[in-house]
Amino acid sequence: MSRSGKFLLSLAVLALAGSAAFWFASAPQPLDDAALAELEGGDAGRGEQIFWAGGCASCHAAPGATGDDRLVLAGGVRLETPFGNFVAPNISQHPQDGIGGWSAGDLGNAMLRGVSPAGEHYYPAFPYGSYARMKPGDVADLHAFLVTLPEVEGKAPQSEIAFPFSMRRGIGLWKMLFLNDEPVVALDNPSEAIARGQYLVEGPGHCGECHTPRNALGGLDRGQWLAGGPATEGEGRVPNITSGEGGIGDWSEAEIADLLETGFTPDFDSVGGSMASVIRNMAELPSSDRDAIAAYLKAIPGHPDGS
Repeated sequence: MSRSGKFLLSLAVLALAGSAAFWFASAPQPLDDAALAELEGGDAGRGEQIFWAGGCASCHAAPGATGDDRLVLAGGVRLETPFGNFVAPNISQHPQDGIGGWSAGDLGNAMLRGVSPAGEHYYPAFPYGSYARMKPGDVADLHAFLVTLPEVEGKAPQSEIAFPFSMRRGIGLWKMLFLNDEPVVALDNPSEAIARGQYLVEGPGHCGECHTPRNALGGLDRGQWLAGGPATEGEGRVPNITSGEGGIGDWSEAEIADLLETGFTPDFDSVGGSMASVIRNMAELPSSDRDAIAAYLKAIPGHPDGS
């Protein structure tokens, strides 16, 4: 074989090896049998509180829905981002158009690993980057509650995602960089209330998904945790909810908790936009949970407004 032929053959072998390494490294990683066993025996009553803490209605119910309509989970909310336009799916109990055929294990894989029942990666517009910190028992409880909700016919429109982001396999590499179940903030011997607030904010509440700036790859910049910044979806800015400059350092815990129930700031302004839906969810939680969230926000490091 000529020297040029050997060179081309070497390149082909390297390309094949690189492709195989990419395919292996980017493969979806579902829960193992031991983790799946923790998803059995959910309680629907507890699951309703997880439903509100997780903000499910904000994306999967109709925009502006009130009352029982917030439990009609037909999807369709559109999220316009630099990576594409994502549409929240139908997660009602319809067996074909929704997730009526899902087991608790299927929901666990989706929320804790970002893996679909078909074994594909979900896009992180579905905030499993935060849900990964949830307790398996809470996911089991959520599943038990979801199965009590109505079936809704009709699939939501398809998301619009251009190349190269349309290649789902690449999300496996994104997960290697940004998906883990460790706490974001290292707290030294936190009180029970602060620990509960940390779980709610960093896990099911997924507050960081909007209130933390992102890097060029769409991962959260943990060095600016909850510092606000340019909105990922649409225009405008998301507020800083730390005690740093530009944030909520002069708010008391009671004032933060009151906002989470009423939507009113200490100076009697009211929240709007997507935060209005968040408040409707938070208002459904026990007051102790809103107090815990407030305690956590006052306990974490402050940052100036994010960029």
